[in-house]
Amino acid sequence: MKQFLIILFYFLPVSFETEAQEIPFRWDELTASDWQKALEKSAQTCILPIGILEKHGPHAPIGSDLIHVREWAARAAKREYAVVFPDYFYGQINEARHQPGTFSLPNRLVLELLDSTCSEIARNGFKKIIIINGHGGNPHLLRYFIQCQLERRRDYVVYFFDPAQDAAFNEKVKAMRKSDPSWDAHAGERETSTLLYLRPDLVKLHTATKESGANLNRLSLPNLYTAIWWYASYPNHYAGEGAKATRELGQLLTEHTVETLVNALKTVKSDTKTLELQNDFFEHVMK
Repeated sequence: MKQFLIILFYFLPVSFETEAQEIPFRWDELTASDWQKALEKSAQTCILPIGILEKHGPHAPIGSDLIHVREWAARAAKREYAVVFPDYFYGQINEARHQPGTFSLPNRLVLELLDSTCSEIARNGFKKIIIINGHGGNPHLLRYFIQCQLERRRDYVVYFFDPAQDAAFNEKVKAMRKSDPSWDAHAGERETSTLLYLRPDLVKLHTATKESGANLNRLSLPNLYTAIWWYASYPNHYAGEGAKATRELGQLLTEHTVETLVNALKTVKSDTKTLELQNDFFEHVMK
């Protein structure tokens, strides 16, 4: 009898632990046997986190944008389950090719790779793909990509997480700022603050003043847009004052982004109308 109880207690914890385990939200951590559970639990929703590899001033990591989207996705998926695709760093970053660490692909390849990635995500059972972006040079590309979804019929929908301005929240941020927000655009106070909250071990704040993040204003073309505009203003690939960053500001910014993403996930998971309208559109296109 004693031996039987020993054997029973040996196996019980394993059984209870297995029952209590939650399936992972990361695509690469799921097992094939959990795939159907993940599809059901996520309402066939997958997050595609897109960043870039580029210089972030002299003090922040090359993969800062990837760190941001990775953390936003993870924190949101823990609260509102969705499957998170592995970090994706293929975007538009031609303007940083003169700086070390930049990974830039040809423009046609970038679009083709993104389209193929979404198609493969859908082939694996996902009907809803929500792109979250951490790179300031991507929004034009991503909006164009979204519009291209109407080029041909698809059995899935791609959404772009594009949060609106929140006036009340912006006032909170303004009260905590120590630098001029008008040129805080890349590796400055705002972005460095979020990194101090998420990955302080990777930020070398003491080096943030070794290069200038000021706008050089080397080009003036009113009412015109050119590809060289960023280099003309910020050749160091640094815009702002990273040295003025604080962890407290980073926490405020991050938690607001995650909360907004959680709400967006809830909306996407319950959305049935977008694909219905997309299908209706193609019924008319084919007439």
